[in-house]
Amino acid sequence: SKTFTKILEVNKEESWVRLQPAVVRDELNMYLKPQGLFFGPETSTANRAMVGGMVGNNSCGSNSVIYGSAREHLMEVQGYLSDGTFVTFKDISKKEFESKISEIKYKNTPSLEDKVYLNAYETLSEKSNQEEIREQFPKRSIPRRNTGYAIDELLETEVFNENSTEKFNFCKLIAGSEGTLMFITEMKLHVNPLPPKFQGVVAVHCETIDDSLKANLIALKYKPSAVELMDHYILECTKANKEQMANRFFVEGDPGALLCVEISRDSIEEVKELAALMEAEMRAAGFGYHFPILFGDDIKKCWTLRKAGLGLLSNLPGDEKAVAVIEDTAVDVNDLPEFIREFNEILTKNNMYSVHYAHASTGEL
Repeated sequence: SKTFTKILEVNKEESWVRLQPAVVRDELNMYLKPQGLFFGPETSTANRAMVGGMVGNNSCGSNSVIYGSAREHLMEVQGYLSDGTFVTFKDISKKEFESKISEIKYKNTPSLEDKVYLNAYETLSEKSNQEEIREQFPKRSIPRRNTGYAIDELLETEVFNENSTEKFNFCKLIAGSEGTLMFITEMKLHVNPLPPKFQGVVAVHCETIDDSLKANLIALKYKPSAVELMDHYILECTKANKEQMANRFFVEGDPGALLCVEISRDSIEEVKELAALMEAEMRAAGFGYHFPILFGDDIKKCWTLRKAGLGLLSNLPGDEKAVAVIEDTAVDVNDLPEFIREFNEILTKNNMYSVHYAHASTGEL
């Protein structure tokens, strides 16, 4: 982290940056900003999190509904395998892959890199393995499916799926591997144009958690940049805190849940127009009773309120304390209402209840 800190090259026309893994995420974006670019995935520790660590964890962030995870941005890596072999992994076509495998089969002493390619080929070509992966791995409609090594991603490339046009790239496997597959010295990342200049957050006040999760499906139609959920337990904790009392100025009554929908566009007028259309659709469906729109510094107050709620839960007076039970569980966003409803039914049968805190846009609790 002290030495691999260089940003090596930026290609604005092709929207990529080449850098070393110890570059801090926020510092990368400060460097890219004058060129109208930025790296979309984030973490809550973005002012100190290194991009290499973000690749290792396949970091996403609250805006992942637009920008996806680090895996979607990792184009190429250079570094060393466990035996010291220097390697470069990047997109290769089906023809290039098959040619590589043919060459490897004729080698008397294949390298570790050769063995990696051959093992991937033999494993993923096996029909029974293909069926097992497709049956047992999480739905591909779940963007945050960080369940072990992403061999399902490799399976859906053109090498193994005749209906795919996606090139084979071991970067798909390396992202999310938590540093277990190679030592990265350099990476090439896709970067996005800077986000729209204007943001507004619609704080949808819902009567119940179930209503908020169904309203979330409507919100997603309007292509929000983030949708975050906080329930009444979190909101209750902020009532007695002097600092957070000021931040909850937009809260009306005692909602069962707040669905905070961030809309980012190129003008305030467009933000307001989409917010009005979304509100109308939600009201017609019977979801929500108050829809304040926050702009500027008021947006920061909303996100601060959300972040503060979890900290306040750990300081509840008395013997009762909040205990983490389910964390970073992701399901298909369309399944989220039913998933939470069934979970709460189990809790009710056991005379228990839960605090709900979610990246609702991507189905993650």
